[in-house]
Amino acid sequence: MRSRTNCTVSASQVHRWALQWLVQAELLKKRSSRKCTTEVVWSIVLRAGSQMISICAACLDLVEGPSDQAVFDALEAGLPKTLSVLERRLNESLTDYLPRSMRRRAWHVAIDWHLVPYYGEPHRSKNELYYGKPRQGTKHFHAYATACVVVHGQRYTLALSWVRRHESTVTVLKRLIARIRVLGLKIKVLLMDRAFFNVPVTSYLKDERLPFLMPVMFRGRPPKKRKPRTGLRWIERQGAGRYPHTLKNRKQQVKITVVVAFRSYKKGKRRIKQKLLFGAWKVGGDPQYIRSLYRTRFGIEASYRQLRQARIYTCTRKPHLRLVFIGIALLMRNLWVWIHAEQLGERRGHHREVRLEQLRFKRMLQWLVKAVATLLHDPSAPCVVNNI
Repeated sequence: MRSRTNCTVSASQVHRWALQWLVQAELLKKRSSRKCTTEVVWSIVLRAGSQMISICAACLDLVEGPSDQAVFDALEAGLPKTLSVLERRLNESLTDYLPRSMRRRAWHVAIDWHLVPYYGEPHRSKNELYYGKPRQGTKHFHAYATACVVVHGQRYTLALSWVRRHESTVTVLKRLIARIRVLGLKIKVLLMDRAFFNVPVTSYLKDERLPFLMPVMFRGRPPKKRKPRTGLRWIERQGAGRYPHTLKNRKQQVKITVVVAFRSYKKGKRRIKQKLLFGAWKVGGDPQYIRSLYRTRFGIEASYRQLRQARIYTCTRKPHLRLVFIGIALLMRNLWVWIHAEQLGERRGHHREVRLEQLRFKRMLQWLVKAVATLLHDPSAPCVVNNI
């Protein structure tokens, strides 16, 4: 067995692994072009994402590379035309190299939506855009749902799906759960945002026998003074503990457990005590454990932060290309997790010790930029020529 104590990872290896993940998923048709091959197209896309620039900017200073129009033509001609096929192959590129050991146990999985602000017109239909609360000067977004393992050192993004305007949370949730089951991964607990706190979602999760934990969302006006509080408003006034509750709408009702917990933090010179309410089903433990467990959900927020560090800047209106660019950013993030777990991780008994400071994500992106420049740039010294 190869020792992991003295493992060296280079920029060329990182670039080769990224290309291998993309080519093996068959996202692009193989091209016979001499200059604009499949590997060259993906190399330029990886460089654009690593530098957070556009495809045009990534092609400008590559002497041996194709033009930006040639790259866009290759992407539009080679990518699958059907959205379901494109999503499936993107998800395969994310998880084809998932360690087999992950299928032996159950994991805490977080599910959330990521909104990318959009300021233009839709490409073909208004259903391509997601409409939400005003943020960064717009109400229009391209929305993407992801599922992510939130265990330290194993924070792989397991599934990615594009969310259209007319789709409900249950519809998107079913796609993500189906993808996780295709991988053969077991879900220990689903950790979700408060936006999922409704009757259809909780009913679907109970039917699928999936334990879940999510914050409580209060809807409707609070009761007037001197009127008795009922339901969630009554539980809100109680001390720490577990309370049965029935969620209702016009068509159905579902029983869950509401956990009341507290957190304390310092603001200035004052110490503030805040009450937290969580909706749960088949999740044991005292309120302090429930609060600590839910805190791990913010690992998916860290994945979105890293996604923004590797996202290609574009003004295209085509949602298929935007979905691919989001997928490329998540692929680089999964590659970063895989390198630490499988290449740099040291065995300590039955587990591997992962130290993320060995290779920071931004440093890995810089390596990809250098590897692509070495491949597609001439070896001459950089200079500026004045043609006036």
